Amino acid sequence: MFSAHRVSTSILNRSRVAVRRALLSTEKEAAKETTTTAAKEPAATGGEQAKGWWSSAEFWGGLGAIAGWGMSASAIYDASQQGPEVISLTMTPVLIVYSSLFARWAFVVKPQNLLLCSCHVANVAAQANQLRRALEYKSENGEEEKVNDMLQKAAVGGVALAGGVVAGPTMRSYLSNANLGIVSSISAAEAGPFTVHFWAPMSKWMISGASFMELDRPTDKISLAQYSALTATGFFFSRYALLVTPINYTLCSVNIALFVSSAWHLGRKILADFVYTDKEE
Repeated sequence: MFSAHRVSTSILNRSRVAVRRALLSTEKEAAKETTTTAAKEPAATGGEQAKGWWSSAEFWGGLGAIAGWGMSASAIYDASQQGPEVISLTMTPVLIVYSSLFARWAFVVKPQNLLLCSCHVANVAAQANQLRRALEYKSENGEEEKVNDMLQKAAVGGVALAGGVVAGPTMRSYLSNANLGIVSSISAAEAGPFTVHFWAPMSKWMISGASFMELDRPTDKISLAQYSALTATGFFFSRYALLVTPINYTLCSVNIALFVSSAWHLGRKILADFVYTDKEE
């Protein structure tokens, strides 16, 4: 009996010790977890604060949209305040194609940018009006043959573009599944040549190209409003392109080119209209 009592007492004591140890272990783990969580929370908060406007796709996309509206506004301003001689028949058709592609791109990109989409739709309408004015001006001043030639080329280009859009999905599917190595990989890419993610930024190369083709354009035929908007657009979107999903390095590089080429003409216009004029006076 005595022996059984001692055994039961010993078992009870051991149980108490085990319970105490378990409780102590649980308390230590809880304290450790609380400390870790408390340490992580300020870090997370600090990260969110550090992100701010510089890393916000919405912020830079918003500025880009404002600059996009600036292109529309510049076309409307020039239509009401400037003669048709300042309208470039090299740049204006390019801007129509560019805004058509970017309206689509802004609609499908993540995060979706409806403000940007709407501004490009407006720009298509505004630039189309400018193109109409320029063609009427050319026709009325003895260049009707040149205008007809431009319209024929535009029609051929439009048919080719429409055919490419219709055949694109079928061709992409075929090449992606053809096991052609890098060709299949590029065809299936999220921002590959069969997607608007590729062609929207590529159209900006055409804007830069149009600017470079007119490097010697007389400054009295340069639109100050238009090139101000183009310069701002290139600056804002060179940053925005690094923040969207998927990251679009093509868009970034083309906007740097747009910024440089547009700033060149803008600088020439400012020097001619404000700096050199003041010195002559």
